[in-house]
Amino acid sequence: MKRSVEGVWAVLIILTIFAYLLGELKLVNTLLVGILLITTFIKGHLVIDYFMGLKNVRWRYRIILTLWLIIVISSIALAYLLPTNIK
Repeated sequence: MKRSVEGVWAVLIILTIFAYLLGELKLVNTLLVGILLITTFIKGHLVIDYFMGLKNVRWRYRIILTLWLIIVISSIALAYLLPTNIK
């Protein structure tokens, strides 16, 4: 169990560094924002499964947090795609 949590932690760190570097390099376009949102979903799901301890519980208990994660990420994507020059 400890090895899998350490592996998950390493994946979370790698995905976070990837997102940070994209932000620092100012590489922003719709495709990369989509990729970042997907990696954010993956990171959130890993936290839900391993660090909140919900990996081995029934799906109906995990679906609540998964739906919350989908709603938040979808809201961010919608806010990104909305025009900024509303008059």
